[in-house]
Amino acid sequence: MSSIAPAIPPARSSCAECREGKPFPLPTRAAFHPILDLQEERVFAYEALIRGIDGQSAAFVLEQVGADQEHSFDQACRMTAIRDAAAAGIAGTGAKLSINFMPNAVRNPRSCIQQTLQAAEQAGLSANRLVFEFSENVKYDLAHVRGIVACYRELGFQVAIDDFGTGHAGLCQLATLQTDMVKLDMELIRGVDRDQRRRAIVESLVQLIRRLGTECIAEGVETEEELGVLRLLGVRYVQGFLFGQPVLGTLPSYPDRLRRGAVRRRHAPISARFG
Repeated sequence: MSSIAPAIPPARSSCAECREGKPFPLPTRAAFHPILDLQEERVFAYEALIRGIDGQSAAFVLEQVGADQEHSFDQACRMTAIRDAAAAGIAGTGAKLSINFMPNAVRNPRSCIQQTLQAAEQAGLSANRLVFEFSENVKYDLAHVRGIVACYRELGFQVAIDDFGTGHAGLCQLATLQTDMVKLDMELIRGVDRDQRRRAIVESLVQLIRRLGTECIAEGVETEEELGVLRLLGVRYVQGFLFGQPVLGTLPSYPDRLRRGAVRRRHAPISARFG
């Protein structure tokens, strides 16, 4: 069995469901995938992805979640992310920690967040170092999510819409939810260098998101050509397997090969093609 990162002492909670709900018993670990800042050439944030204790996939872990365990599972994922990121040394990096959460598992946002706040404080992470992502692919009550987003931002966290462009709510989310970031789904990014229609859609979304005062993150980047086009479209933040697979218990660094000098030489043909 793999070793487990040092535990953060259990945090006391003011949330009744956190105290009394059915616990999620499966031990978990976090794998970290960097979100890169192309402008400042650094890691902007590390997204924590849930894994089994021996590295089993997120799908394997999700299969173990009972219908009455969503709340405790959501809390367990937050604690795992903070514990493993702290053990890997995130406090000294300056990067943010991005944590996925389930809006339907949050009953009262101000009460349910108390464990997270206390664990982050014990790990040396201020509230502005935490980003909470929720997926557009899951159906939920928009008014409820709006309350969560407002509460989290009031507490100093940042909030991101994940998987944008392939889910249920679409542009209605942008009009209703004042999130700090929007992550464009990989299905929009795939082949953006080859498909002019796809490129036009991504370009329009990037401009729209920017006009709303929100940061745009392109996720699922897998080729140098996709990255080159995203740079040309003014995308600052990127994430994807091009920069490596998620790593258990380790915080990957910014790839040296992406430094400006190397990238300009590498992508000169793409600039000419789409100029």
